Amino acid sequence: MGLTSRTVLVTAVAVAVVLFSVTVLLWPRLARRGWRAVLGRVGLLFATQLALFAAVGLAANRSFLFYGSWADLFGQEQEMGVVVDHPAAAGGRPKDVRVVGTRTLDVPGGGRPSVGGQIQEVVIRGERSGITSPAFVYLPPEYFQERYAERSFPASVVLTGYPGTAENLIKGLKYPRTAYLQAKEGRMQPMVLVMLRPTVAPPRDTECVDVPGGPQTETFFAEDLPRAVSETYRVGTKPRNWGFMGNSTGGYCALKIALHHPDRFVAGAGLSAYYKAAEDVTTGDLFHGDQGLRQRANLLWSLDHRPQPASSFLVTTSKTGEGNLKATREFIGKVKSPARVSSITLESGGHNFTTWKREIPPGLVWMSGKLRAD
Repeated sequence: MGLTSRTVLVTAVAVAVVLFSVTVLLWPRLARRGWRAVLGRVGLLFATQLALFAAVGLAANRSFLFYGSWADLFGQEQEMGVVVDHPAAAGGRPKDVRVVGTRTLDVPGGGRPSVGGQIQEVVIRGERSGITSPAFVYLPPEYFQERYAERSFPASVVLTGYPGTAENLIKGLKYPRTAYLQAKEGRMQPMVLVMLRPTVAPPRDTECVDVPGGPQTETFFAEDLPRAVSETYRVGTKPRNWGFMGNSTGGYCALKIALHHPDRFVAGAGLSAYYKAAEDVTTGDLFHGDQGLRQRANLLWSLDHRPQPASSFLVTTSKTGEGNLKATREFIGKVKSPARVSSITLESGGHNFTTWKREIPPGLVWMSGKLRAD
């Protein structure tokens, strides 16, 4: 049984409940004096506490995917990576998207791509930025169906927060499954999802900025990624074919890229986003003293001082639990025509997966409504 499996978690919870019950039942008998009674009390308390910690730890790991397997947890994954050389594509130019694996969705008939769609594990090479990043591409069932063989699909980039993993978008936030269900129920059109984390120059948090003399992260997301994906998959190349969404840092990136690159993206959705680039020990010096770059990375400043594009934005917050309520209201108030803005404001919800799972279904439906298939 895998470390992240539901069976392991349920078993751990059951063991904790049983040990707690045994402790309660046997406590009167063990309340006597004597070394045996003392050892019994200590043993039961220790075992119960251990079981509780194990259950909580397994639940947290299943949600946030700190470790992917038992071997990973115990430090037994020691095998070094192997570099595999691949021949250049026709014409001498290497492919910018390389598929390294596939996954099926946990849905009825998910083993058949034409029924359940497919998740492809890929590596994307940025020609202009020089950045290479792993990612996952969700292809909906319609992508594999004969009647859609000549159709180009709309696509949305989906980013995690920092330092998150792209795996969280599949297992934790369940973007592909949610997109599948929403499309199946007729609430949204079939859409390709390109899922990755914003940390394309790990461990540095580049805030989706083109750092002077450093990682050209904005160029990678705004130019390299959509071009590479459109050249590899049946995805349109026009702004109306592309959206960008994410949570936390990914949400900030989504709004910024959509705001500054309307020639590439027609819509941006920021779940629990903030509105100016963080600058701390994880980011390092992002702007090298260039005040113009720093101001541009402040979305509220950009809305006030730069022409607003004919783009659509979705922002989310909550009245209790989120720290971005005031800034989100400021963002909404600064959006002017031809730009448009929509929002989701929960009564209560923290900066966590539980909150984002409540926002992702309507967020995907909103995004689908802004994009067009060719």
